[in-house]
Amino acid sequence: MIEEGWQAFGKIIASARPVLDCGEGRFYTGGEFMSDKPIIKTVERHFLDRKGRNPHATTEFCWLLSGITLACKIIASQIQRAGLLNITGATGETNVQGEEVQKLDVIANETLVRCLGYRGNIGLLVSEEDEEPHVIQDTEGKYIVLFDPLDGSSNINANVNIGTIFSVLERPTKGSGDLKSHVLQPGTKQILAGYVLYGSSTVLAYTSGFGVHMFTLDHSIGAFVLSQENVKMPESGKTYSVNQGNRRKFPDGVNKYLDWVESEESGGYSMRYIGSLVADFHRTLARGGVFLYPATKKSPSGKLRLLYEANPLAFLAEVAGGRATDGKERIMEKQPKTMHERTPLIIGSKNEVDKVLSFVKE
Repeated sequence: MIEEGWQAFGKIIASARPVLDCGEGRFYTGGEFMSDKPIIKTVERHFLDRKGRNPHATTEFCWLLSGITLACKIIASQIQRAGLLNITGATGETNVQGEEVQKLDVIANETLVRCLGYRGNIGLLVSEEDEEPHVIQDTEGKYIVLFDPLDGSSNINANVNIGTIFSVLERPTKGSGDLKSHVLQPGTKQILAGYVLYGSSTVLAYTSGFGVHMFTLDHSIGAFVLSQENVKMPESGKTYSVNQGNRRKFPDGVNKYLDWVESEESGGYSMRYIGSLVADFHRTLARGGVFLYPATKKSPSGKLRLLYEANPLAFLAEVAGGRATDGKERIMEKQPKTMHERTPLIIGSKNEVDKVLSFVKE
């Protein structure tokens, strides 16, 4: 039987097409390059496949993108071992937002800065946790990366899903030399945005305007591997997500919507609220529905950050077929005035956002 096995193996080898090593990791089999159809497709390879349609789909930009994926893999590893490493809980300090800083906030922020700081095509790094931008290169850096290093980090002690949100802008080649003016671009100028959700699996979603695509971290090979391409948000969904604890502080229009959605007239909606923006948005993207974080009497300008949270998720939502608004105007058309500007946010399925607006704009 062993001899028969070797004979069968010999026939397979004999019938195989010859493989020619062409260098640069490419092998020719007589009909096609083996590397043109890889066994797995990573984020960087997937983005590079958009070459020809997307002017930014270059190996240079993939060097930047690989810095983001590397940082998020490190962050995912730290989160998984947080209890063992004694890195849960607060540091006792507050950040520029006036919020209590968690130990993992510091770790995630430093990880992103270090992983991206030596990428030669980045000019500025802008973090929700830092008051000023990190200047990587004064004039040479072509891109600006903005990020919320660890959204929902206060939930880590309860083992609730948390995430990282990121956005990439192209640095203006003309105009003022004021660095902040380079950062203060509307969301329509984003060339790439995405998030990483740390949960039962670690999932990365990104868009560059050509579909929304999801990747799952395969720990066995240490890479984000394509798991779902061209994700579409359902046009409707019988789920709404809002912090009901703030209801008495919401504007009248939002409360009218909540009265309606809780009534029999609505046809029956379910409320789902995790309290971690990335997790709530991920569910809404996958299943449809609407997420609301309106202004309150305490925070009349809203609470979510326009540059680090609202704009990136709005880009993803719109490319997937959804909508994102502050109740008055499209999120991505808002002209930011400050780096840490806040905004109300209504985001989700097109029909559900429209329904909210029908009450808010009455």
